[in-house]
Amino acid sequence: MSVWVTLEMHVKEGAFDRLLPFLEDNLPNVRGFAGARSVSVYFEADSDRFLLMEEWHSRRHHEDYIASISQSGIMTALMDFMRGPPKIQYYEKVSI
Repeated sequence: MSVWVTLEMHVKEGAFDRLLPFLEDNLPNVRGFAGARSVSVYFEADSDRFLLMEEWHSRRHHEDYIASISQSGIMTALMDFMRGPPKIQYYEKVSI
């Protein structure tokens, strides 16, 4: 079983072009973290909304990742591009 995680944020005005190199440098670390299955990035320019859609083996794996980047300073660096903290939601696949 896997869990889908969404992280929704709003990029500070004019910061998206500076955010892209940061993501290019750091997304390989997300994808290589224990339990990560995939990560996709979406941006809605009209509202400056930024969305990460991630698939993880479990919620615990994602929580371990968040703890790791919080301790290393990566989360703080990401938040420098954003207007506020991410809205994180967890979804489990429903088999119907």
